[in-house]
Amino acid sequence: MIQPTRVKTLNARDVRKGEYVLYWMQASQRAECNHALEYAVRRGNELKLPVVVFFGIAEGFPEANERAYAFMLEGLAEVKAALERKGIRLVVRRASPDEGAVALAERAALAVTDRGYLRIQKSWRASAAARMDCPLVQVETDAVVPVEEASPKQEYAAVTLRPKIRRKLEEYLVPLKERRPSKDSLSIELESLDPADAAGILAGLDVPRDVKKADAFHGGTSVARKRLQTFLKERIDHFRDLRNNPAVDCLSHLSPYLHFGQISPLFAALKAAETESPGTEAFLEELIVRRELSLNFVHYTSRYDEYEEAVPAWARKTLEAHSGDHRPALYACADLERGRTHDPYWNAAQLEMVRTGKMHGYMRMYWGKKILEWSASPEDAFRTALHLNNTYELDGRDPNGFTGVAWCFGRHDRPWQTRPVFGAVRYMNDRGLRRKFDADAYVKKVEAIKT
Repeated sequence: MIQPTRVKTLNARDVRKGEYVLYWMQASQRAECNHALEYAVRRGNELKLPVVVFFGIAEGFPEANERAYAFMLEGLAEVKAALERKGIRLVVRRASPDEGAVALAERAALAVTDRGYLRIQKSWRASAAARMDCPLVQVETDAVVPVEEASPKQEYAAVTLRPKIRRKLEEYLVPLKERRPSKDSLSIELESLDPADAAGILAGLDVPRDVKKADAFHGGTSVARKRLQTFLKERIDHFRDLRNNPAVDCLSHLSPYLHFGQISPLFAALKAAETESPGTEAFLEELIVRRELSLNFVHYTSRYDEYEEAVPAWARKTLEAHSGDHRPALYACADLERGRTHDPYWNAAQLEMVRTGKMHGYMRMYWGKKILEWSASPEDAFRTALHLNNTYELDGRDPNGFTGVAWCFGRHDRPWQTRPVFGAVRYMNDRGLRRKFDADAYVKKVEAIKT
């Protein structure tokens, strides 16, 4: 079902005569379990109109590079084929998403879009809504529980958000029934790039080329579903106990696919719930509570990417009080980028990210803490951590990425024992890694990754 609370009209326009219903697909890059697409299909059937889907390739997306665009385009090639099987035309243009949506809306009776929480995503939707002469309806489909329904304010931590989300799960953790369009749009003539030629499109884009495609991860809903299937069949039973052990592979590896909207969190949650595994609760905690805590953070924090607002006041105060403390080492960003520190475990984490496009979640926490310890100031450390995370991680540049970095500096955490440099912000060291898992085996695992 599509809960009414997922739906929000972004402008005060009336449905008019048009050739089609437009679905402006941006955050939710998939043709299945997509409430926004389904809403467009249902409205199209009501109006006896076909549905056209538009995707705009934003070449200037902050800190995105060839690696991110290659993964995204692989997914769009699958979207095109899946939509064609439904009788829906996909239009892909090399244009600012809002500009492209406004142009295609000139022939639309109604426009629908999915939801994004970052400033740039919000600005695209606001800009398009103001300029369209037809309604623009936003439909949330990348959160199990829409952010405002979970909480009307910025939450302190998972412990405060968790009970609020759990009270809503019965209402929102339900399958989406999908319908076919009653009219076909494949014959409508509209200028478009061909997503089937993902490599050709990528070659023609004006995007940074310094970080190349990661062979460890390929984009697409089918790939995401296979990863989910493997996780549920082989790993979820051990997830609760081994998810923080990077020396073994016990994760779902869904975060890049969730980042690009290539798989629905609702779909993944429902599939996990069917297993009745001892690891299900821990997996749903990560997939729903922790992920939606990140959505809560960026939605209610306008400058989520700036130290002064992303880091809570208590943490900034204690870090400032210890800003003059002796650092055990100081590393330039270039040395960190190349994994050239005295710490083999940190180096392995950085190289895992550089080589594969994804770092193990537990190591990402350690990684961020050490950048704080090895930087001249906490402000410098915050900027460096965000830069490296957003440059190399396929799941960077999104709410989880910004929130994960902020957590290393005290966000969604509490004061701990006071230490040099960190003050009361949580501290991590290599001895802790070795106590929890075979850290040297993790280093060997990363060293074996082909570059």
